[in-house]
Amino acid sequence: MNEANLHHEPTRAEIDALAGPTVLEFGAIWCGHCQAAQPLIGKALAGYAHVRHIKIEDGKGRPLGRSFRVTLWPTLVFLDQGKEVARLVRPIDAQAIERALAMICPGA
Repeated sequence: MNEANLHHEPTRAEIDALAGPTVLEFGAIWCGHCQAAQPLIGKALAGYAHVRHIKIEDGKGRPLGRSFRVTLWPTLVFLDQGKEVARLVRPIDAQAIERALAMICPGA
């Protein structure tokens, strides 16, 4: 898994310009739902080493989360070439994440 924990929040323009498959994970370190989802996300992404995984610390007034209309955590946004293809809010099983990954990685 290629995971980036960002110290600065990327701009929407930077996200829109990303090449290849990407998963944006919006959440907060202290969020119980986010913590519970970590094993599921890790399991689902294990077979997708080529997928960029970007964790974004979200919160009130954070422009990137607002631009994606994130209201609950964790929210996973699945992008292909910077365009949203799928979204999961508070995933409860790895299979749902794997199905969304298949949408941005056909044939993988």
